[in-house]
Amino acid sequence: MPERAHFSSEELEKVLMHYDIGQVRQLKPLSAGRREPKVVIISEQGKFLLKRRPKTKDILERVAFAHAVQAHLAQMAFPVTSVVTGRDRRTILQLGDHIYACLRFVAGGRYDGSAEATADAGRQLANLHGHLADFACEYQPPTSSFHDSSSVRVQLEKTAQKTPTANSELQETAEALAGLYQNCSHRVNQLGFESWPQQIVHGDWHPGNMLFAEGKLVAVLDFDSIRLAPMVTDLANGMLQFSKVAGSPNPADWPDYLNEAKLVQFFSGYRQVIEPDKDELSSLTFLMIEAMIAEAIMFIATAGAFDYSAAVDVLKMVRRKAEWIEKNRKMLEEAISS
Repeated sequence: MPERAHFSSEELEKVLMHYDIGQVRQLKPLSAGRREPKVVIISEQGKFLLKRRPKTKDILERVAFAHAVQAHLAQMAFPVTSVVTGRDRRTILQLGDHIYACLRFVAGGRYDGSAEATADAGRQLANLHGHLADFACEYQPPTSSFHDSSSVRVQLEKTAQKTPTANSELQETAEALAGLYQNCSHRVNQLGFESWPQQIVHGDWHPGNMLFAEGKLVAVLDFDSIRLAPMVTDLANGMLQFSKVAGSPNPADWPDYLNEAKLVQFFSGYRQVIEPDKDELSSLTFLMIEAMIAEAIMFIATAGAFDYSAAVDVLKMVRRKAEWIEKNRKMLEEAISS
């Protein structure tokens, strides 16, 4: 397993000089950043989050675009974390081979699973879509998504080929997921996906990227995955992320089913603001399966944190849940349409 990335004391000293946040009282590394370290800063002026990224080909444009989106949403009174401007009046700092951004923390707690919080997460996703419907910028964000992705297919194929024997569980599971993914992509395309309007979407709408207070979403924390795509991709992924049922650290012990009540609550919150059309409704369960397969296989491919046994357990769990969604597709469609 690769060593977790971290800030050096000298590095932090240089970076913090860039921001006028008063005397620093406490620094606390976050375990969430394996390749891109994060540290919580408590200073005279409040609580902040500092993030570091490697300076790649288009990272400056992508981060600047994300900051512009956040600023636009803040003007619309949308619950979003604000980006701190440095002493040079910029929101991005470049030092050597890295870039840095500092965001102000918002008081709130993690998602508690309540019906009120679930519905508000759906409602705020629709509000975000409404606020960004006409957002324009010179930078062209990514247009790819989890739907009909060649990268997902390649990684499923590679995962199957890494198996020690031709008849291994991993190979059989990866091949089954490839078939499910292909079928769902085809069905969504048949419903007219290519003709659906694209706009800026969040791209990673899940509870871990949010803070709540008293059943309301008070801050969206992460805009690293914003892209151009049909809104229904965000909606389907949100429905999946808020209805997942885990229950134990071991994916092999996770149940097959989703939490139908939470799925309906999330969708009901969304449709209070935006009503998907008939074909979009019909695509949701297929897109949920695609999103779940893509999330798992791309993480396994890039994280480097799974051994053979863990990968088998994760993909077998994904297969069970995907097959459950497929089997109960009509029931789920009726539940959200009622």
